[in-house]
Amino acid sequence: MSTKETVAILGGTGDLGTGLAIRWSKAGYKIVIGSRTQEKADEAVAALKALSPDTPAEAMENGAAAKAGDIVVLTVPAAHQISTLDAVKDDLKGKILIDVTVPLVPPKVGTVQMPEEGSAGKRAQDFLGEDVHVVSAFQNIAAHLLQQDVQIECDVLVAGNSKEARARIIEMIGEAGMNGWHAGPIANAAAAEALTSILIQINRSGIVSHSGIKIIGQEHLARWIPNRPKRLTFA
Repeated sequence: MSTKETVAILGGTGDLGTGLAIRWSKAGYKIVIGSRTQEKADEAVAALKALSPDTPAEAMENGAAAKAGDIVVLTVPAAHQISTLDAVKDDLKGKILIDVTVPLVPPKVGTVQMPEEGSAGKRAQDFLGEDVHVVSAFQNIAAHLLQQDVQIECDVLVAGNSKEARARIIEMIGEAGMNGWHAGPIANAAAAEALTSILIQINRSGIVSHSGIKIIGQEHLARWIPNRPKRLTFA
């Protein structure tokens, strides 16, 4: 498979960043894992290779990773969102930033607690300015499923002020084996972010372990999305 763009995952040490790295690598993207220090980035890549030996990735400090990435993904906890972006702000100009941040506030992560900006996605866009196309996505995906050879039933809501940037990320979501949907401007990221706390509460019921959302009414899906996601092979 020919290599496509480079995807830099900042804070790619957790389940979500690792899962996206695996899936997008299999789709032909070059993967860079970024962290606050080179040492932590090296550790993250070692952990990724232990989990998925066939997933090549390069380790870099966040600034170098952001510079190397054609598309950059932010997968850090909400408390570190702005400090991480501040360190790489100049390297994100003209690029798409996929922000997966959910404003969970421990210990009450099952209670919706939105930031004063309205959402973490809007907070990132306000901070970075219009030179960066912030696209909010993946808040409602069970992160550990991304690492597994399974078909993920949950759909992905994609919010961002640039329709073209949203469309590009929806295409990448399809390449990762899921359906993505245009959810409107970045202000609408508030809906997907708030849903995460609701899904946490549903999971606590013990009836399901990784609840998600599904857009129904897709009888004519083939007309609108002719290249629907296919099952990825992890072997």
